[in-house]
Amino acid sequence: MQTGSCARSTGTRPRLWRVTTRRSRTAPAGLTREGIVDVAIRVADADGPTAVSMRRIAQELGVDPMSLYRHIGAKDGLLDLMTDTVVAGIERVEPGATWVETAREQMLAARRTMLRHPWTAEVVKARPIPTPAALRYVDTILGILRGGGLSLDLTHHALHVLGSRILGFGQNLFDEGADTPPEVAAARAAGLAHEMPWVAEMIVGSAHGGALGGCDDDAEFVFSLDLILEGLEHRRAAGR
Repeated sequence: MQTGSCARSTGTRPRLWRVTTRRSRTAPAGLTREGIVDVAIRVADADGPTAVSMRRIAQELGVDPMSLYRHIGAKDGLLDLMTDTVVAGIERVEPGATWVETAREQMLAARRTMLRHPWTAEVVKARPIPTPAALRYVDTILGILRGGGLSLDLTHHALHVLGSRILGFGQNLFDEGADTPPEVAAARAAGLAHEMPWVAEMIVGSAHGGALGGCDDDAEFVFSLDLILEGLEHRRAAGR
């Protein structure tokens, strides 16, 4: 999702997020856009975003698939509406003692929402144009940063450094394979040890039963978030 001025310039006016909202006179009575989106979210929560199709949603609602198109347009429009609804549901936290505390709690609130709807992160990463709810949420984060005394320049840097953590999820460099059995990890490390000793050490250490005890996604998210926020506060206090 790109919200800053560093998005690639195409030489044309940027597209605005929109979806068809006009309702057809032939739509089934009682069928609403909100109802369609709610069902689609339940399907994605249960079976993932690839399970969301016009046919599947129509079956769940007991209507003809064409009636869905009259409400929401194409499937891409439905995915946007689903994401917008989930992001709109992120709790807005009360101000804490410091801007760091407030920002931390707000992003952890976003994470709780994303964990309830784990497919959302995948959809957000695939769709670079932010929805209205996403922009409103980013505005909330910007207000916390600017209200905490961060300069416009430091706030701009903060957006880039925080990235998707603002919405409660991180993007790992690789899929670390947390469920890899220890014996498989050991065999893989042994094959790499001669040429890449530090990679081999990390494979063994981060496997279940290793020195690091396996990777905890929540703990890693909090660690990285705290590290970034502490660094931003250090720069703010130093007037940098």
